[in-house]
Amino acid sequence: MDAFAKRWERPDDRPFSVKVKEAVRPPGPLKPRLDEAIKRIELQIQRLDLASNRFQERDKTIFNRIVDAYTKHDSARANVFASELVEIRKMEKMIIHARLALEQIALRLKTVTELGDVAVTLLPIVGVIRNIKTGMASISPQAEKELGEISNLLSGIVLDAGSVTGMTINFETVNEDAQKILEEAAAIAEQKMRETFPELPGKVPTTGGELPRI
Repeated sequence: MDAFAKRWERPDDRPFSVKVKEAVRPPGPLKPRLDEAIKRIELQIQRLDLASNRFQERDKTIFNRIVDAYTKHDSARANVFASELVEIRKMEKMIIHARLALEQIALRLKTVTELGDVAVTLLPIVGVIRNIKTGMASISPQAEKELGEISNLLSGIVLDAGSVTGMTINFETVNEDAQKILEEAAAIAEQKMRETFPELPGKVPTTGGELPRI
């Protein structure tokens, strides 16, 4: 087995605590760390699905209250609920967008089969995860923290792959592929919002109060 194969395939049987300590710049073979990143991304997708379900239930409840208020000609009360629903739907859209982007990322990571593909594939992905992390900061601090750790894990893999292949790594370079992932996810998220949630009745305000985090 050559050096590249050893670095790529050697199984990772270290304790979980050691993996966490080495998350920012972990040593050793790349494939087990890549598999770990995929697992953590898929876990985040599951958590975002749960969060989305909670927001959808909340959306239905508030929407029904708006309809009830309009039925009773209580426009002041309807506007209060509508303001809250506008903010909830902003969060719902961000969650859907993040979930779709992470799904694309997981699919791309699963296609990496050679060491030379690692840096090229992961560079835009790191940029996407950092973007999602920023968007999730106001919704779920736990998700923001986990996405930061995943970003660090992938960044370490990129740097190690670059050192082995001799590729120059620049995380700050604007990457069209990263932007494409985000734009595709945003377009699908917009479509899903239109398909899933009914339009608000009457004139709806665009601002609302602070909502609890998930």
